[in-house]
Amino acid sequence: MDLSGKLLIAMPGMGDVRFERSVVFVCAHSDDGAMGLIVNKLAGDLTFEALLRQIGITASDGARPISVHLGGPVEHARGFVLHSADYRGAGTTMRVDERFGMTATLDILEAIARGEGPRASLLALGYAGWGPGQLEGEIARNGWLTCEAPPDLVFSERNDQKWHGALRTLGVDPQTLSATSGRA
Repeated sequence: MDLSGKLLIAMPGMGDVRFERSVVFVCAHSDDGAMGLIVNKLAGDLTFEALLRQIGITASDGARPISVHLGGPVEHARGFVLHSADYRGAGTTMRVDERFGMTATLDILEAIARGEGPRASLLALGYAGWGPGQLEGEIARNGWLTCEAPPDLVFSERNDQKWHGALRTLGVDPQTLSATSGRA
C-alpha cells in the first residue's frame, strides 16, 4: 500500500490530541515509513509576510500570500511548501504525483515573494512522520481514514471545512463516526 499523494483523516478518539480532526497530506510513503503535512491547521497568527521578513526575503507588490500551517509535531522550525506540480525548483522539488510537489528550500519562497512560483501552494512548519509499519498500524487500529486528495480541498483557504470536506469525499457523515472500533 502506497499512500503517497493521499489524505489521512483523523478519526475521533484516535488518542493523539496533536492530530485531533487533522487532515494530513501524505508526501511520501514506503516500507521505510511515511511523511506528511497537516493541511488544515494554521500556525497561529503567523503570516506569510511576517515569516518572509524573519528570513530576510522582501515580497514584491505582486506576491501572493499563502497560508502558514502547522505541518506536524516534528521539526517545527523547518518549512515545507506543498504545491501544485507546475513548479519545479532547481533539483529541490520532490514530485509526489502528477498533481502535487513539495519543496523545502528557500528558492520557492523567493519565487512566491516575487509573484512567481506555483499556481497553488501552502506553507507548513514541521511535519508528521511515521516509522516502518507505524502508519499502517494506526490505520488498522481505526486511527485514520484514507481518501484521495482533491487539490481544491488541499489548497482551500477554508481550513475549518477541510476535515468535513475530506470525509465527504468518502461519503461519510461525521455524525456517524465512532471513537471505538470493533471486529466482526
